[in-house]
Amino acid sequence: MTATSNEVSARLSGFARVSTMRVDDAAEAIGRIFCPHNLTPVEHSARDFFALHNCADFDGFSINYVAYGGAVSINPGCLDRFFLLQIPLHGWASVRTASGEVTTGPARTASLLSPTIPTDMTWREDCAQLILLLDRRLVEHRAAALGGTAVRPVEFDPAVGLDGPLGQALAARIEQLVALAERLGPRKQLPAVTAADWREAFLDALLNGQRHSLSAAIDTFNGRGETQPAALKRVREHLETRATEPIDLAELAGVAGTGIRALQLGFRRHFGTTISDMLLDIRLAQLNARLKTARPGERIVDIAFDLGFTHLSRMASAYRAKFGETPKATLRRPG
Repeated sequence: MTATSNEVSARLSGFARVSTMRVDDAAEAIGRIFCPHNLTPVEHSARDFFALHNCADFDGFSINYVAYGGAVSINPGCLDRFFLLQIPLHGWASVRTASGEVTTGPARTASLLSPTIPTDMTWREDCAQLILLLDRRLVEHRAAALGGTAVRPVEFDPAVGLDGPLGQALAARIEQLVALAERLGPRKQLPAVTAADWREAFLDALLNGQRHSLSAAIDTFNGRGETQPAALKRVREHLETRATEPIDLAELAGVAGTGIRALQLGFRRHFGTTISDMLLDIRLAQLNARLKTARPGERIVDIAFDLGFTHLSRMASAYRAKFGETPKATLRRPG
């Protein structure tokens, strides 16, 4: 294909996946990498069309450079398997979702697409974007762990301001990752521990910094909810500091300064869970932390008993539901 200004300045050029001037070839090739979608030049842009897609792939996430010549309509419907954070470098895009329309542009606004929300887009003026792809399973399991809830779909506010603290931090982090990948090249893998650190940083930034459908649950579970009574905060803090001890409802009611029944109703109303389920979630979080920092030779069974787990099969099932992997998998992961 004929070189263009976008092609010459393309990021991640050593990780080329797609380079074509044919619309059908672009839709098929990029669809295999992301998801099937309709791709159509608009406003007489067929003669200006080109497509570039470069991709550096990691465990659970990838960083991509995607550019289209002219103006194109892209209709992927529901992404299904992943979240996409799209940061414009050139041109602009109109992104339409069920929750509203976002107009994105360099240094102004990025878009964050959720897998369960139908989306269609129009990229204009040779639009080029850096795109962070995050595996849906990772995001949903982490959100559930942060919010003390069952795993469920997470749907983000699609507009990310690039002139605000979160947008600036994300754009800087993505630029750093792109520069690192370009420096290493496609033949040298990023160490697993380093890739995990990048993944954790992106999950933390998005789930704690961008509003989404579980933000209120995360705020409440972590004591940030404005409507959470002080009495319930005291009880939750008491559970955290004495999580290895059996529940004593009378003692907890004394901490709250209320009756047992009122305390139980308060937990359901403000936390959306029971006292025993919250204690289980706290213990699971502590187990996860202990497994990640376990010394050589430490056994899962010993750590679990230290934290008050007596039914190991139930513990393992609850742990997998919360973190998306077995305790053994966490213990074996490089620290």
